[in-house]
Amino acid sequence: MSDMARVKKVELHLHLEGAAQPDFIRQIAFEKKVDLSGIFTAQGGYDIHDFVHFLRVYEAATSVLTTPEDYARLTRSVLEASAGHGVVYCETFLSPDFCGGGDIGAWREYLSAMTEAADAAERDFGITMRGVITAVRHFGPDQAKRAARCAAETAGRMICGFGMAGDEKIGHVRDFSWSFDCAAEAGLPFTIHAGEWGGAQSVRETLDAYNPPRIGHGVEAISDPDLVARLADTGVVLECCPVSNVFLGVFPNWKSHPLASLREAGVKVTVSTDDPPFFHTNMSREYEALEQHFGWAETEFTEINQTALAAAFCDEETRARVAKRLES
Repeated sequence: MSDMARVKKVELHLHLEGAAQPDFIRQIAFEKKVDLSGIFTAQGGYDIHDFVHFLRVYEAATSVLTTPEDYARLTRSVLEASAGHGVVYCETFLSPDFCGGGDIGAWREYLSAMTEAADAAERDFGITMRGVITAVRHFGPDQAKRAARCAAETAGRMICGFGMAGDEKIGHVRDFSWSFDCAAEAGLPFTIHAGEWGGAQSVRETLDAYNPPRIGHGVEAISDPDLVARLADTGVVLECCPVSNVFLGVFPNWKSHPLASLREAGVKVTVSTDDPPFFHTNMSREYEALEQHFGWAETEFTEINQTALAAAFCDEETRARVAKRLES
């Protein structure tokens, strides 16, 4: 175990399907006699060329996950791996689009299976999982309504938030207002992907439209000083995924990544893995990179974890329980 794996961590930005290890997907595909060889490299990892290609590979890998039992197995696998890197609490993006196509009855069955697996993982590995139901932007506003209805119908202990991921260059964020209104009526807070590929303007438009307490990524805000000041002043939390950003070319290298600059400007930042096996990362590697490139140490790591826990969408009883784990 690396030294960074011993650091207790909170992760807020993790796509459940995107955390599926290649070996896990290959095993499921083998069991179902599905040929997915085209999405893997000769070395066995996911074959990713750019962001759009990543989305295609992601959806191809997800295509073999077709039953609640598949998702129960996936949930346990992901949580066991995360716990091995010191994660004591994670919020995972869950998409009804991949779990029954947005049908509420089917979604309930998938959610029940994932919840049972997550509760068992908490007992076995000491990690708590909560879910943020996520609409997929490039699937369009009508499909997003199905995800929002699933969120509203199953809001509670496990489902604690609503969000939107996918290709942020598709459509306009206000096109999804019905879905966010639906989730808001159910009492669910929001986190929305912006400022990963859509520039600083996508962050501004998202804030203007929905005023979410958290933004997924948001790092392209650095190009707009007034927007950076706005984020700092309002306390909006950014779910930053630096290895993902460098791997996909949002920023060409660590020297140009704005995470440290955003933090120094007073913006609340957190650190997550996004889709870890796709980008050859995990939470230990994220922290090792932050130590290497930014000189971060215990003070900074404690701060970002406290920020993440305070921004988590879970209930207060869960927050207090996780806080004790961090202190230990």
